[in-house]
Amino acid sequence: MYAILDIETTGGQFNEEGITEIAIYKFDGHQIVDQFISLVNPEIPIQPFVVKLTGINNAMLRSAPKFYEVAKRIIEITTDCVLVAHNADFDYRILRTEFRRLGYDFNTKTLCTVELSKKLLPEQTSHSLGKLVRALGIPMADRHRASGDAMATVKLFKMLLDKDLEKEIIGSLIKSEIQKGIAPKLLDIVAGLPSKTGVYYIHNEEGKIIFIGKSRNIKKRVNQHFTGITKSAKKIQAEVFTVTYEETGNELIALIKEAQEIKINKPIYNRMARKNYFSWAIYSEKDNEGYLRLKLQKMDGRKKEILSYANTADGKNALFRITADYQLCQKLTGLYETKNHCFQHTINECDGACVGKISISEYNQRVQSFIDKNSFDNKNMIIIDRGRNVNERSAILVENGVYKGYAFYDLNYQINNAAILKNILIPMESNRDIQRIIQAYIRKNKALKLIHF
Repeated sequence: MYAILDIETTGGQFNEEGITEIAIYKFDGHQIVDQFISLVNPEIPIQPFVVKLTGINNAMLRSAPKFYEVAKRIIEITTDCVLVAHNADFDYRILRTEFRRLGYDFNTKTLCTVELSKKLLPEQTSHSLGKLVRALGIPMADRHRASGDAMATVKLFKMLLDKDLEKEIIGSLIKSEIQKGIAPKLLDIVAGLPSKTGVYYIHNEEGKIIFIGKSRNIKKRVNQHFTGITKSAKKIQAEVFTVTYEETGNELIALIKEAQEIKINKPIYNRMARKNYFSWAIYSEKDNEGYLRLKLQKMDGRKKEILSYANTADGKNALFRITADYQLCQKLTGLYETKNHCFQHTINECDGACVGKISISEYNQRVQSFIDKNSFDNKNMIIIDRGRNVNERSAILVENGVYKGYAFYDLNYQINNAAILKNILIPMESNRDIQRIIQAYIRKNKALKLIHF
């Protein structure tokens, strides 16, 4: 659990500042579960430059509660939480100073989003809160007021959690929970998980990820791990300390994150999973006469496939559809073995490439049109899909055939070109596995909105 906060002060000499406003959002890694926002009477004058910056003046604070009147609420909302702030050293120092004046030792673990953003967003030219949120497309209201800055920090921190593919932030939180002796039972772990689409991470007592999976129902899938009787399930049950998760709203982002984060984190119990989900693929090659032939073959990493499939049945069914849709010949696509013409030619459903009635150039143009439509080479597109809630959508960017990353955005945003999307994108590495996942998903999900550019 995180307590994400921002504090406005009177300004003045070091350790003599007073708090004028405080905002704290209690955040469970997915959503805000509690909040506290209040003006505070510092009992000392505000520096003029601070009044100009924040808009908070001495008159506004005369009837505001003094710090000792809100201290109990601050302790309640921050207990057992990691304190998160943009420039956390400053906010933490101010809080500790105020509590010290009351004779109370306020002591908690902190995370600084300035330091995290420098590590996870090194490409950004500035890591100040205002410039960072503008560059990332994070909406912001009430700049230099505690509630506005704290809310912007919540949204920034959520994006940083998504960017942290090695799960160092979550891992450090789990380690602190272990030190406190919190060890939930399997039923308690399952009870805290959502029945939603996303990626889940099973951690051991050291906070290390031992398994990563994706599901359209996280709660149901994790429960299957905890009730399974296979050797791997038994090992997971014996070692699990906790399960964290990320909702993705749709299966495509879940599939991509699962594939990429398994490669990065190398969980011990994912090693038993299949190395390649796509074991069959369609390739093209020219025969001795010069005709382009499509062939369904076992996946060959040395060659570049057009489309890939999980098994031979899926591939063969697809090849039949492709042959019909593009008026190809079943003999030349390997679906009908014969030394003469194919059977489809006998019933006038093939116009004769198998016996040379169709010119090489005309037939090859049909094959090429299939290749051009389905190959990832030089493709530029944005894939719009469901978000994590009804007010949100997701977008995946493919540029020049390379997967660039994904983003979530509110419905009132207009994401219709790559330039806008790049401002809020969570960049991720591309590889052939990711390309295969995207191609397969597009084939199966016709309701997706595709923007080509």
